Amino acid sequence: MRITDIQRCEVRAGRLVEWALSPATVTAAAGLPEDPRPPAYVQESHIRTARSVREDGLFVPTWLGTAFDIPGRVDLDALQDALRSWTLRHETLRSGFRWDGDEMRRFTCDTEAVSLHREVVGDFPDAARLVQHLQDRFDAAANALGWPNFLYTAVIRDDGTSVYMAFDHSNVDAYSIQRIPAEIHELYAAAVEGRPVEESPVGSYVDFCEIERADADRIDDTHAIVGRWREFVQRCNGKLPNFPVELGLEPGGALPTQKLMREMLVDADAAAAFESYCRPFGGSLVGVLAATSLIVHEIGGQPVYRAVVPFHTRVKSKWSDSVGWYVGGAPIEVSIDQAPDFPGALATVRAELQANRSLARMPLARVLRLLGSDFRPNSPDLYSIVSYVDARGIPGSERWAERAAYGLVRVSYGDQVCIWLNRLHEGLWFTCRYPETDVAYKNMRLYVERLRDVILTVAREQRARELAPHDLAG
Repeated sequence: MRITDIQRCEVRAGRLVEWALSPATVTAAAGLPEDPRPPAYVQESHIRTARSVREDGLFVPTWLGTAFDIPGRVDLDALQDALRSWTLRHETLRSGFRWDGDEMRRFTCDTEAVSLHREVVGDFPDAARLVQHLQDRFDAAANALGWPNFLYTAVIRDDGTSVYMAFDHSNVDAYSIQRIPAEIHELYAAAVEGRPVEESPVGSYVDFCEIERADADRIDDTHAIVGRWREFVQRCNGKLPNFPVELGLEPGGALPTQKLMREMLVDADAAAAFESYCRPFGGSLVGVLAATSLIVHEIGGQPVYRAVVPFHTRVKSKWSDSVGWYVGGAPIEVSIDQAPDFPGALATVRAELQANRSLARMPLARVLRLLGSDFRPNSPDLYSIVSYVDARGIPGSERWAERAAYGLVRVSYGDQVCIWLNRLHEGLWFTCRYPETDVAYKNMRLYVERLRDVILTVAREQRARELAPHDLAG
């Protein structure tokens, strides 16, 4: 799925309809007793950060969303049935948090208490006005500090309908939002035809939160994982790493606004050849990180590339179809002395990931709490990321282009660089959020062009290898 922002996902004029949890559902939720299942550490960290940033006087929207088309004249009742059925499938969407002093307490609605309220907002003949309206509504409704914290919308035209859905990050990750178009299409088709949908049970993210937190709470500050993070943070001067190029930020300055960069990096053939070259070392993720370590040294002169690499935590099959925030991070360090060229960097990154990937199963927010350092977050992103996902296996991915399916990120404020590389059937898609400074723009453009150069060079070398006649003399 092409990851972009609401401004660049082909929004067209039409009649806007919204669905939110009904007032009756919200009233019922207000009287619910506490659900003893705790928040995940990543949820708690996210919501506490949002509160901390808000207390500093800044509203920083951090929602994620999805956009996709439904062809032909829409049946609004069937679409509403599909949206409600999908919502009920994923328990985290009917679960929220209240503050009890400084503690977060969960509440969870029963399925029979959940209903959607539909509102026809009106006609928007101007696409730009519609885009601004959608962003403002999602900012207000898909908000970390409120509940409900998601909103569904549809823009209706005679020839088809575009669906836009937004969620606070505490409920979803990038994989979750990429599964949505196919699931809603399936449920909508079944509702139109009046047939039941064969559904296998979906694991609950709320259950996962309880299990993961119980595991995390078993460790203390003497645990080996905490020791490894302690050493890594010390080598990062007591902080988690930012992207190691000059970003033009003022030390101690206000949180900067951000910009988005997005484009198709290389086509499907080049992506496949790059993957083939990198496969003996672990594949394209290793290749992208190896290339990045060399490029940031070229641009910024840093002798060591340090990063926290995101990995999914869906370690059991029951979580594979579940909506939630199933992401952890593992630290890596790539020294240019040990990895002066691409093959050397591949070997070093592979060794780093093999040694450290298991650390991603321990929530970093738990580790930071045990480290006891002053990690009072004043930015929505704890650290910069370079994320690589092969999305071609996600159900419905082969139809994303025809359905105008997009993953949506909200670009607002932040001092970190977040890079997402999504391998699609048509090629490798690049998306990046970065601070809005001239220096950051120049260096991130340089990074993109150099990353494309490295991938194309490696792909050409791999094709030459594959075409070379085999040496039969031996």
